[in-house]
Formats: sequence, C-alpha cells, structure tokens
Amino acid sequence: MATATDMAQALRAALGPTQLEVLDESADHAGHAGAGPHPYGTHFRVRIASPQFAGLSRVAQHRLVYDPLRQMITQGVHAIAIEIIPHVHPAATPSSLQAPPSQNS
Repeated sequence: MATATDMAQALRAALGPTQLEVLDESADHAGHAGAGPHPYGTHFRVRIASPQFAGLSRVAQHRLVYDPLRQMITQGVHAIAIEIIPHVHPAATPSSLQAPPSQNS
C-alpha cells in the first residue's frame, strides 16, 4: 500500500521539486469508488513545483507527475489530485521578501 512518504520520495527523485506536498486524503473518500478497506493509501493530493514543468502543457506536466507513481497506481492508488505550483527561482525573489540574515552569523 502506497504512503504519502513513498510518493514524495519518488517525486523528489524524478522531478527535483522546489516545493512538494503530498497529502493522503483517503479517509475523506471512505465509501466512494476505489476506497479500500483502510482509511489510507488510495486517494492522494500532490502539490508540486519543479523547473521541469517550464514550457509544458498542463497534460504534459501531469504526465511527469504520474510517471514515477505508475507502480503505486497499479498497486491500488485510485486517485491523485495534482496541483502544479508555479516554480519561482530563488534569485527571482525580491530581497525584501527574503528572510533576514541570522543574528548568529
């Protein structure tokens, strides 16, 4: 049975995301199609930003997310809601929004 940690590891290895959040929402889908006997491991939400998504269509971006998760899907993951977050290069962040230097430097 897949876990959010398993998915996060696979996505980190494949896409080098700059932001990643994987949530197991299986308990919210109890009684729905594809829900298993346990309240985990069937329905997930992935929020991800990666420079690899640049210039790709939404369908192509979603394929990049699905590809490293394919084995988990064949083993019982029923649904993955994918939210692509715009990738912002750290150098593009205005200095006024960056964290101040540590006082212990």
